[in-house]
Amino acid sequence: MKKGIKYGLIGLLAVIIAVVAGGSFYMLGFSLRPDYHNDRTLSGSYEYMFNEYPHIKPWIDSLQISDALRDTFITNPEGVRLHAIYAAAPEQTTQTAVIVHGYTDDCVRMLMIGYLYNKELKYNILLPDLQYHGLSDGRAIQMGWKDRLDVLRWMDVANEIYGGNTQMVVHGISMGAATIMMLSGEPQQPFVKCFVEDCGYTSVWDEFSNELKSQFGLPPFPMMYTASWLCKMKYGWSFKEASSLNRVAKCRLPMLFIHGDADTYVPTGMVYPLYEAKPEPKELWIVPGATHATSYKDYPEEYTGYVKNFAGKYIH
Repeated sequence: MKKGIKYGLIGLLAVIIAVVAGGSFYMLGFSLRPDYHNDRTLSGSYEYMFNEYPHIKPWIDSLQISDALRDTFITNPEGVRLHAIYAAAPEQTTQTAVIVHGYTDDCVRMLMIGYLYNKELKYNILLPDLQYHGLSDGRAIQMGWKDRLDVLRWMDVANEIYGGNTQMVVHGISMGAATIMMLSGEPQQPFVKCFVEDCGYTSVWDEFSNELKSQFGLPPFPMMYTASWLCKMKYGWSFKEASSLNRVAKCRLPMLFIHGDADTYVPTGMVYPLYEAKPEPKELWIVPGATHATSYKDYPEEYTGYVKNFAGKYIH
């Protein structure tokens, strides 16, 4: 009888371990290697953008006709080939924006912000594809953590392309916003003047925990712990290590925080600890009625005005 109970408990434990392990592998693949990567093209992204933001089509058409919207590639220290697009301002200027896309998006799907800076504010622009997005290579999505080092390199590239004496703002949305917050805690080049983060998450741990609960109804334990460990083994970083909150606390440059008050994907509540952690100077705009990453689409004129006024304090 006792032996039977013992073997039953061992069997139950084995089943639990197998389920947790299988679930952790699934979670990691589902989160960091989604199927979209094999299907989406930049041409499809242009079609999407013209449907979502029809006002930017004449601007993009003019850039493409004049060959002003160009591609460039770099290879990072890990040997990953990375892609970006860039376009100079209509007139020569030192004012430059590096613009970083969100989760499962690409450089083209940030061209509405490219329009804001290049067409409206007359800035030079550069928009990178993060690892495993667009035309960039990479084994998996890095959720901003390894991307922060890639974007720092792109910032140097943008400075070189536009004459070596730029004044730069770095602007990100969603995962791109988390990326720029993560990189904001690194030492900065003197040409970097300010940051704009729009609906970025506090950490990968917090964001994945939120999605695990909302999509699957599961608590963080044990899946988050085992999946984070697997991520560390496979990709070299853990979910808690990839923290915007910890890094933004080290940032000494100005930052504008933007977040929709109806965002549930990256819950609006995440912006408040981020804002509190960030030393001055800083500004916060909570956008009424905006869901995740829709603040510009819902309020294009107001959004442009906030960015113009904020960046204009530090870039002349």
